[in-house]
Order: sequence, then C-alpha cells, then structure tokens
Amino acid sequence: MNRTIMLPTSVDEAVEALAATPGAVPVAGATDLMEAVNAGRLRPAALIGLGRITELRGWRYEDGGTAVLGAGLTHARMDRPDFAALIPALADAARTAGPPQVRNVGTLGGNIATAAPTGDTLPVLAALEATATLARAGGTREVPISHLLTGLDPLRPGELLTWVRVPLLHAPQVFLKAGGRSGPARATASVALVLDPARRAVRCAVGAVAPVPLRPLEAEAWVGGCIDWDSRGEEGAALIDPAALAAFGEYVAGACVPETGAGDEGPGSAAARLRRTVSVLARRALGRALK
Repeated sequence: MNRTIMLPTSVDEAVEALAATPGAVPVAGATDLMEAVNAGRLRPAALIGLGRITELRGWRYEDGGTAVLGAGLTHARMDRPDFAALIPALADAARTAGPPQVRNVGTLGGNIATAAPTGDTLPVLAALEATATLARAGGTREVPISHLLTGLDPLRPGELLTWVRVPLLHAPQVFLKAGGRSGPARATASVALVLDPARRAVRCAVGAVAPVPLRPLEAEAWVGGCIDWDSRGEEGAALIDPAALAAFGEYVAGACVPETGAGDEGPGSAAARLRRTVSVLARRALGRALK
C-alpha cells in the first residue's frame, strides 16, 4: 500500500500536516512503529517524519529550575555526560534501552507516545513528575506524563508531543532494571527513585510490571518519615534504619505486585519471583540514593 510521507522542518509545519491529514502518524526513530507495521498491528495511511525538526532533538534550561527536553532527543544523546549530570536516572534508563543501533535512533517522545509497559524512560518520568507539551493547530497544552500514560488525559487527534518538562531536583536519583538476560534486554521490572530533600520526600515508580508505571504512594510517604534528613552518616550518607530500608522494598513490591489469592502464589511462582525482584530493586535504589 502506498503511503504519503511528509517531512516538515518545524513544529508549526508538523502540526499543520497533522491537521490537514487526519490519521497521519508522526514518526521519529521508528523503532516501535516499524515493529508494529511489520507485525500488521498498524497500517498508517500517511507518515509525518520529524527527523528534520532540529529544535526537537535538543534540550535546554528554563527559568524556575526546569529542563525542557525535545521529544526527538535520542537515547544515545541522553547518555552523554552533560545530560547525565543533569538527570542521571534518565541517562541510566536511556543507557539500558537497547543495543546501540536502537539507542542511536530511538527517542524520548517515541517512548512516551508508544507507552509500552517496558519503556525504560517511563518510570523515571513518572517519578520525576514530568509534564508534556502537546501542540496542535491553534495552541498548546501541558499534561502530566502520568496522565498521558494512564489515559486520564490522552493525546488527542491532531496533537503532537513536542517537549517534556522535567523539574530539576539537584538531589540523588536512581534507575535500576532487571531483565531476562545479561546485556540490553526488555525489563521484567524496573524501579526509578528520586529524593526530594526540600520536601523531605521520596518518589518512586515501578515499571514493566503493569501496563503503566506504578507509584506506590503509601510506601513513599512511609519511608520519607523513616529517613533522618538532618543527620549524615559516613561519607555524608543520609541515615535510615536498615530494617526500614528492607521494609520499604517489601512495601513497594506488595503495592505494585499484589497477591491475587490464586493458586500460583507459592514461593516459586512467577508472581512471587516478580515481587522479590521489585523488592530488591526498590531497596537497592533507595540505598544508593541515600549514599
């Protein structure tokens, strides 16, 4: 089937093309889109290539302590030292997103728009409470990334994801991932954790265990009260009782992979193994963040 391919050079041109061609699909790295096309799950009548829109491939600072990331920012670019110093958890997630050929073309916006459960950047964006700028003919709007992913406020026809705004906490943040094999692989579970010392809070998101990243809010609130934010131990580490650290892992795992009461809940079941994995990841992530 013949498809129309449009190659705009600006956001305005891309938005106009979307408005003029209902059903057209924006495409950047195409790592997820081509998989869907080849599998027969997607048959777009038209494609709008975003590769020529230079402004979407970079990032900048914004007043108020925010980083504004272009939707066309590649995983490879996020892994560079200057970006990693700014948002280290997002750099760690980008580094594990796949082999080099995927990281070189796969984009942040593509991860969000595809919203695959195993998208490595998604739990980081959820934990950081990032927002997305959606452009359409006649204006823009801001939407929390978590609302986009859950469908609470989804991408509407004619809208283009252009920017991702990430609050800069200037505090420790960690991304950890478990896969089915060594080397780049899809996550079986992942955990993003950030500290917010100004609010004496911990923010955590668990990926790959559900259709969208999960925030264990009760566990976050509980462990925030277990940390001695005013004291420092060896090498400046924030203080927490080791028992509370272990309990946090169990709390997160129980919230995100709850027991169903079905017959596969034995200690060797898949659900039990997944809970153990999430518990270990959450405990390790908090321990590393507090060091």
